[in-house]
Amino acid sequence: MRVERIGAATLRHGNDTMDEYTAFLASKAPTAASCGMEPWACNSALFDFQKAATEFCLRRGRAALFLDTGLGKTICELEFAYQAGDHTNGKSLILTPLAVARQIEREAKRFGYSARVVRDASEVECGINICNYDRLDKLDPSVFGCVVLDESSILKSFMGKTTRALINAFADTPFRLAATATPAPNDHIELGTHAEFLGVMSQAEMLVRWFINDSNDTGVWRLKGHAVESFWDWCASWAVMAESPEDMGFDGSRFVLPPMNVVRHRASSSIIPTDGLFGFDVSATAIHDLKRQTTKARAEAAQHIVGESTEPWLIWVDIDHEADAIRRAIPHAVEVRGSMPAEKKEAAILAFLNGEASPLVTKSSICGYGLNMQHCANMLFVGRSFSYESWYQAVRRCWRFGQLRPVNVHIIVAEGEDQIGRVIDRKAEGHAEMKAAMRAATRRNFGTEHRTRVAYNPKHEGRLPTWLCAA
Repeated sequence: MRVERIGAATLRHGNDTMDEYTAFLASKAPTAASCGMEPWACNSALFDFQKAATEFCLRRGRAALFLDTGLGKTICELEFAYQAGDHTNGKSLILTPLAVARQIEREAKRFGYSARVVRDASEVECGINICNYDRLDKLDPSVFGCVVLDESSILKSFMGKTTRALINAFADTPFRLAATATPAPNDHIELGTHAEFLGVMSQAEMLVRWFINDSNDTGVWRLKGHAVESFWDWCASWAVMAESPEDMGFDGSRFVLPPMNVVRHRASSSIIPTDGLFGFDVSATAIHDLKRQTTKARAEAAQHIVGESTEPWLIWVDIDHEADAIRRAIPHAVEVRGSMPAEKKEAAILAFLNGEASPLVTKSSICGYGLNMQHCANMLFVGRSFSYESWYQAVRRCWRFGQLRPVNVHIIVAEGEDQIGRVIDRKAEGHAEMKAAMRAATRRNFGTEHRTRVAYNPKHEGRLPTWLCAA
């Protein structure tokens, strides 16, 4: 053993001493405490990696499922709700975006779960209850022993009305699961809202531990360079994060995406440019005005691209003005618009999914989350916004695991709109970096025994100095 003197302290180097100290430091690493249950045999329909992910979440009790599109989050949610509900008071709740509830209900029946769509508290029964987020105020959260947030990226806005309502409503619910493919596509801080909803850690504490406030902009927080690995390891202690089953140590050969072909079309139209540094103002207001000026040209281009195709087509618009023009140019198109009654929206979506209607014209904010549209391999963006998440989720309705054909993504671009593409590309690079860090953390941690906080238990008995005893 070697002894070094540092000031008045003595540091002893020895295998036993250092191993004990390393273990002590490891025990102090922030991790989510397990407060769940020991799962029983899962539904045989689950793949091996889905079973492992669901069991992880059940053992944690309050966890997140950040699996990419097409990896089977829905069946994992159903199994979690089934077992956690049975373990508590028999009642589980799955909250979903509009129009996704019926899809989950169909999936539940397919896999043998007792589940139903409910619209208010009077319809709640034992088993799995499925409801849209916009009807949360019609429910009594206290009657559920388990809650699942489908497409939980709805939590992204920390001070948003919906986010605060969800956090407050289910603060005492024993089992909580948040599931989405895009937990924080452009901002790591958005993970803090997930952690706070799950009761793992408050967003404020997360910021203090791993982030630093940008001195040039007090509203911007960035991850500390030396804290990157620690931060993602902490996330992996309460979330399963995977882009492929291989990230979790399983065979991913069945989950390979087909090619995606992006085709850009230029909408020719006379445009009156607003004054900007380079001839066009690229502000959101100016882009909106540009969209209106080029609406007719976009609709004509859409009509030429889609034509009389018998293949299913999905047409994404950004504003209602574009949808109106598309309906005039393609009269047989079916639209899903925000102002429609929920029943009419669901009927139109079901008709498209069943191959009874095409093309479907809608916005990504309405049909861009949670819906499985693998039967369609052609989509057209008549209008895009600056939101990368909207773009990613819209594309992934068709380009997802389970799609057997190459997916063709057509984009109609007008003069002055190139800025939107550049912004989305820049955000895509940031999202790719974040997902790489998430995958690395999953590979380091998944399948291992996660650490938990332990109290320091001193074993050495010290002696007071004589002078202090005399005092």
